[in-house]
Amino acid sequence: MTAARSQLVDVNVTRYYHCISRCVRRAFLCGEGFEHRKQWIEDRLQTLSECFAVSVCGFAVMDNHLHVLVRLEPDAANGWSAEDVVRRWLVAYPPKSADGPTIDVTQAWIDDLASDEQRVDVLRGRLSNLGWFMKALKEPLARMANKEDDCKGTFWESRYKSIAILDDEALLATCAYIDLNPVAAGLAATPETSPHTSVHQRVEHAAAQGKLEELKAAACGSVAGSLAAGAVEEDLWLCPIEDRRREGSLREGLLEGFSLGSYLLLIDYTSRLCRQGKVRISREVASILDRLGTSAEVWGQRIQRLLAKTRLLGSYFSADRERLRQLAQQRNVHHLDNVAASTA
Repeated sequence: MTAARSQLVDVNVTRYYHCISRCVRRAFLCGEGFEHRKQWIEDRLQTLSECFAVSVCGFAVMDNHLHVLVRLEPDAANGWSAEDVVRRWLVAYPPKSADGPTIDVTQAWIDDLASDEQRVDVLRGRLSNLGWFMKALKEPLARMANKEDDCKGTFWESRYKSIAILDDEALLATCAYIDLNPVAAGLAATPETSPHTSVHQRVEHAAAQGKLEELKAAACGSVAGSLAAGAVEEDLWLCPIEDRRREGSLREGLLEGFSLGSYLLLIDYTSRLCRQGKVRISREVASILDRLGTSAEVWGQRIQRLLAKTRLLGSYFSADRERLRQLAQQRNVHHLDNVAASTA
């Protein structure tokens, strides 16, 4: 039976959720001549990440479906002023006239909306809600596609799937799974060359700053390289891989002490593992897996089996069975359906 979204999304359990949305009938509505729609989705993700209290941690736009890994930030939304809330909402939903063109927003209009405390509270809740984030992502794109096709009807399947990510290994495995989707589908030869993915965004951003060599050095354990490349994602719209708040960063990253260079090294190893079946594990990759508390064999099996699935079953993902048992007890249920149940 399908569970209510309110039972699946709970920031007291985890702030990380892997969301999957498919085109109707799994039709290639973003492929086969309509690849430009992938850029629409990528641009919309960036816009929403800048106005919602939701951080985009990873994404992959495929021909017939979409993967987005997000982190909910309710505390950030609670710190916004009434004017902040109104301005952010108007970025997500620009007001339009009856015949379509966007209306210019005046300060007087913003002040009027901000003075309505009840309305501001409603908007604040929506701007920190996963359901509203996905609605704001999918709905405008469906309208644009239908206008382009000169048709009406549903573009996306009505309900998106959300998977709660419960621990660090599951978080990193989800990032890798998402970024490797185009490689597994044969749409790209390497992760960094796969367009419309978060890993491609990260590499392009680092290259634009001339930081690729520093990332390589950081991945191989160079302290100097790590320091030089540390802030490479500070101004990227995606959530940084490394959480460097202890080093003075104002942004929260995914994992403390885990650099972007290490992530790219692990992704490269995993992609070759998926393509070639067997590949020699380097000392650096072995060290990364050891820090995660896993092994090359377990990691490889988990990712390969995830990528082999045509549909991910389950509403939770954890590499730690004890974490799942504890959560099941808290919720007074016998067990929780784990995406990793048949992958570890």
